[in-house]
Amino acid sequence: MAAPTEALVPVAGAPDRAPQVREMFDTLAPTYDRANRIISMGLDQGWRRQAIAALGDARRGEVMDLCAGTLDLSVMLCAAGAQRVHAVDFAEQMLKAGAHKIPAGHDVRLITADARELPFEDNAVDGIIAGFGLRNVPELHRAAAECARVLRPGGRLVVLEFFQPESLMSKVLQGSYNRFVMPAIGGLVSGFGPAYRYLAGSIDAFMTRGQFERLLLDNGFAETSGREMFPPVASLVVGRMPGVAHV
Repeated sequence: MAAPTEALVPVAGAPDRAPQVREMFDTLAPTYDRANRIISMGLDQGWRRQAIAALGDARRGEVMDLCAGTLDLSVMLCAAGAQRVHAVDFAEQMLKAGAHKIPAGHDVRLITADARELPFEDNAVDGIIAGFGLRNVPELHRAAAECARVLRPGGRLVVLEFFQPESLMSKVLQGSYNRFVMPAIGGLVSGFGPAYRYLAGSIDAFMTRGQFERLLLDNGFAETSGREMFPPVASLVVGRMPGVAHV
């Protein structure tokens, strides 16, 4: 990576770190899936299935997989009966690394774009799902407002993420996971230890689940709900738009 990992840490007044984060993910793309499975002991796939279920009827409509990475959620959306999937990520190599997973006959569109400036018309999709990517987006309020803009009335945003822990159990488990497991195993599998130290640090620098839910309400969502997954290292947040869904 061209810039030191420390340059990616959010600092007041610092320049936009998005180009460096994009470069980091492009570098990780070839080993990203294998590292994820080992680090999470396969739990990440179960979390993703629960996130798909939380979309409700929207999962059978037109859905955006935001911060799609290597397309695990896009594949699950196909299996859930989505009419069309827009897989959006700003790291083109991540999308390319996962493209082979898409089953034949499914309408999945790979789009390289920034979550803060989505190339969609207003009211374009029935649902948006984002797995473990939004904490890497600078100016997260802009991404939240963009999600609200492109969702149809009654649409849902489902976010699966590592928020800053609040309960004692999640603090202990997530603290150990972030500081030891993720950097050690991720660095070993990828050969790029600084990236996984950054990813671990990005969790510590991120907001709590409650703060994120308030951010959604401040940017156009009518209501939110959230819960910890099992084990309590990841959490799920659902934001709902005003109006009635038509899926």
